[in-house]
Amino acid sequence: MRRSTFRFLTPFLPIIFIIAGCATVPLDVPKQSSVAVEDNSHTEFGELAVGWTELHDGKSGFFPFAYGLDALGARLEMAENAEASIDLQYFLMKDDAAGAIISDALWRAAERGVRIRFLLDDVFTTAADSGLLALSAHPNIEVRLFNPISRRGLHALNFIGHFRRANRRMHNKSFTVDNAISIVGGRNIADEYFQLKTDAVFSDFDVLAFGSIVKQVSTSFDSYWNHSLAIPIEQFIKAEHSNSAGSPGFRDDAETAKTRNDIIARATGQKLIRQLSSGETKLFAASARVLADNPDKLQNAVSAENMTLATELAEVLARSEHELIFVSPYYVPEDQGVEFVRGVVDKGVRVVVVTNSLASTNHIPVHSAYSGYRREVLDAGVELFEIRANAGRVAQGGDGPTQLTLHTKLIVIDRRYLFVGSLNLDPRSIEINAEMGLLIDSPDLAERIATGLEKNLPDSAYRVVKNDRGTLEWHTTIDGRAVVEKTEPLSSRWRRFKATILRIIPDGQL
Repeated sequence: MRRSTFRFLTPFLPIIFIIAGCATVPLDVPKQSSVAVEDNSHTEFGELAVGWTELHDGKSGFFPFAYGLDALGARLEMAENAEASIDLQYFLMKDDAAGAIISDALWRAAERGVRIRFLLDDVFTTAADSGLLALSAHPNIEVRLFNPISRRGLHALNFIGHFRRANRRMHNKSFTVDNAISIVGGRNIADEYFQLKTDAVFSDFDVLAFGSIVKQVSTSFDSYWNHSLAIPIEQFIKAEHSNSAGSPGFRDDAETAKTRNDIIARATGQKLIRQLSSGETKLFAASARVLADNPDKLQNAVSAENMTLATELAEVLARSEHELIFVSPYYVPEDQGVEFVRGVVDKGVRVVVVTNSLASTNHIPVHSAYSGYRREVLDAGVELFEIRANAGRVAQGGDGPTQLTLHTKLIVIDRRYLFVGSLNLDPRSIEINAEMGLLIDSPDLAERIATGLEKNLPDSAYRVVKNDRGTLEWHTTIDGRAVVEKTEPLSSRWRRFKATILRIIPDGQL
C-alpha cells in the first residue's frame, strides 16, 4: 500500500478493525444431543473390558505410550477394530500425514457402520474446512468445531474482535472406541506428535485406558460434545455462506498412498491392541478417576471455583509425603506456584521439575515468563531440569533427528499416583483453557515412569543450579563427559534477545 493511501486510511483504522472484528459465529444453531454408547456388551472391546475388570477386582487397565509411532499405531488398531463408536476430542489437527491417516481410519470405520463423533478445537487447527466438511458428510460421521472463529474477513481480526470468548480454548485430548478403550494424554493429531517429522522429535506421552474408567472419559466427552460452544461444522460453514466442498484429503496419488501405507505399517507393527485378547499386552491394573474441567469454565470469569481440574489435582499434590515429579513443556508457576513447592519441600518432600530449555521450547514467550521464576524455584529447594535441545537421538534410543522438544505432561506423586493428560503447568491451562486427564493409582506404573525419567535425564537434560555467586549454570553429561554452561545452552543471541523482549507479555496469557 502506498504511504499516501495509508495516511488517508489511518483515521479510519479503528472503524475498520471494529467492523472486521464483528464477524461472529452463531452459537444457537440446531444440533442433536447424543451420548456415548451405553451397551457395548456386543462388541469385542466391551466383552474384553468386562472380563478384564472382573479378573482384576473392578480395576481398570493402563498402558503407557512414550513413543509416537506406538501411540499412532494403537489409535489405528482401535479404529480398525471399532464396532459401535469412536469418540475423539482434540485441541488441534493439521493437514499432514498424521491428519490424513487418522481421517482415513475414521472413514473406513464409518463405512463399516461405526458411529463417529469428532470434536475439534478451532483456533490452532490447520486441517482444511473443506476436508473436515467432506469427512462429516459421511452419514456415520459428525464433526463439530469447538468455539470456532468466523471465517469472514481476516481470521486474526475476528480473533481480536472477540478476544474474550476466542481466547478460551478446549485443550482436551482423548480417543475412545466402543466406550471400552481410550487413549488420553498430551498428543494432538499432527506429524510431530507421532515421530513422523524428519527434522525434530517431540517427546510426548499418553496412556491407553481400558475398562470402567473409560465411561468417565465418555461422560466428560459428552459434556463438551453437547455444549453450546460445540458447533456442527455443516451449520458453521452454512452460516458463513461458504461453498467449501471436496475430498477429505486422504485419497491422493500412488506415491503419497505408498508413503502413508509405509507409515501405517511401521506404526501398527507391534499389534498392541490386538494382543489384548491374548493377554500378550500386559496392562497395569489400577483404580483411577478422570479429572476434567466443566466446559462452562470457558464462558465464566476466571475464578478458583471454575478451575475444577486444577483444584482437585492441587488437593492430591498437597497430600504428597515423599516426592513430586512434574514434567511439563510449559512451566510458569507464578508466585502461588512457587509458594506451593516451597511449602511441600519444607515438609520434606522432594520436588523435581522437568521443562523445556530456551533452545528446545516451541513457545519462546512462555519460556520468557518461566525464566523469571527460575531463581525463586531453585531457592524453594526444587530440582530443576531443562531439556537439552540436541538430545533427540538420546530420547529416541539412537535413531532419528537430533532436535528435541518436550511436549509431555505428567505428574508422578510419591511413586504411587500418576497424572497424565492435557494440563500444562502454566496460567493458560490452569485458569483460561479447559483441560482433562487421568489420575491413576498404580505404584508399579508410577515407579516405571519415575525410574525411566531418572535414567534418561542425565543424558537428555540440563540440571539448572545456582553457583556460589548466585548466577545460573546448566550441568549435563554429553558422551560421558560433564559439561557446564554459563548461558542459556544451545540458544542463539537472537533467540535470547527475543526471550528478553517477550517478557512484556502478561503471565496470565501464557
